[in-house]
Amino acid sequence: MGKKKKEKPNLHKITPEEQLKYEIAEELGLLDKVMETGWKSLSAKESGRIGGIMARKKKELAQNNVSDNE
Repeated sequence: MGKKKKEKPNLHKITPEEQLKYEIAEELGLLDKVMETGWKSLSAKESGRIGGIMARKKKELAQNNVSDNE
């Protein structure tokens, strides 16, 4: 049986959170790996790094929104 070829996601039709995840993967030099073999191919360390950076950026955005509204 042959493997199904994964479709590349349309980066213009994804949620802002997914967009952020792809941007971080690109910054870390992991985007090519993700596009070729999917998110499951990342190690726990790589996934954790992306998740940690996402959490930090979300927190920063939330803090900026609160200070902008004051």
